[in-house]
This record gives sequence, C-alpha cells and structure tokens, in this order.
Amino acid sequence: PQVRRYQVLLALMLSSQTKDQVTSAAMLRLRRRGLSVDSVLQMDEETLGQLIYPVGFWRNKVKYIKQTTAILKQKYGGDIPSTVEELVQLPGVGPKMAHLAMHIAWDSVAGIAVDTHVHRISNRLKWVKKETKYPEETRVALEEWLPRDLWKEINWLLVGFGQQTCLPVNPRCSQCLNQDICPAARRL
Repeated sequence: PQVRRYQVLLALMLSSQTKDQVTSAAMLRLRRRGLSVDSVLQMDEETLGQLIYPVGFWRNKVKYIKQTTAILKQKYGGDIPSTVEELVQLPGVGPKMAHLAMHIAWDSVAGIAVDTHVHRISNRLKWVKKETKYPEETRVALEEWLPRDLWKEINWLLVGFGQQTCLPVNPRCSQCLNQDICPAARRL
C-alpha cells in the first residue's frame, strides 16, 4: 500500500499540464525501473528526466519529484502524508493533487478536487454564487452547497465532460445534453 500511495502521488505530479496517455506512458517506464521511494532517490536526475519525458514541464517535475521523494523518506518514513495540509507542503503538489491523492491513495474525501475543467464548467453552469477566478475559490464555493457524498465523483464527471464536450474554446453546446439548463449555452 505504501508503494502504491507513492506511485499515485507521482502520477498526479506528472499529470499536471500533460495528456493522460503521456502520463500513463511515463508511469509505465518508471514502474519498469521499480518505482519506489528508494529507487527514485538512487536515480540521477538525468535518468529520471529521460523516463518521464515528454510530460509537460518535465525538467521542473524532475526537481519536484526528487525533492518530494527525499522529504517523504526523511519525514514520513517513505509514505505520503495523510492530510491535504501536509500534501500541499510538498514541492510540486497543489490543492487539486492533494485532494485527489487523499481520495485515491487514502480513500478519504477531504474536499473537492478542482482542476481547470471543474473550475470552468462550474462557472459556466453558475454552480458558484458569483464568478470565481481561481480553482481554489471554486472548490470553496462548490463545497458550500454540494452534498459531501458527491464530492468524490464531481471531478471524475466534469473532467471527461470538459475534455470532450464543454471545451475551453468552442464548446460543443449543440451536442451537449445540458444545453437546455446551461446559462453559457444560451449565450453562445
């Protein structure tokens, strides 16, 4: 379980600004090398970079992964923290990743994981009382009214929807099943 939790965190770190297929391929290459805290600590940055390339911002991610892994070994005995507050203290880990890590790695829903898709769609559907500029503002606004038992699934539902239908530019409103209830569809 500890190695699995570490791999979940690394996959989340790699996934930022990266297509799912690219993240998956990088994780496969890492796993073939025996992906664990100790193996990453023993790996030099050049090798790690070659294994994760072409994930977005791979050079920065190499540094974050090495720093985070050292912290995990030193402070957490090789495991990942079990709170959002501790997770966001790790280099390269933001609130969305921390909430997803809590859900996937620890089976604990501490909040809603809000990425660019959840943020955009929540604003388009007017699920926030007033328009929010940042994902963290959206998370707080959603958590105020969305029943806690739905927090876990909202990210999964809206991410795919945002990638396929409710696109950032030129959303496919004419194909959307929500067009009759969506304020943004009426404006476009």
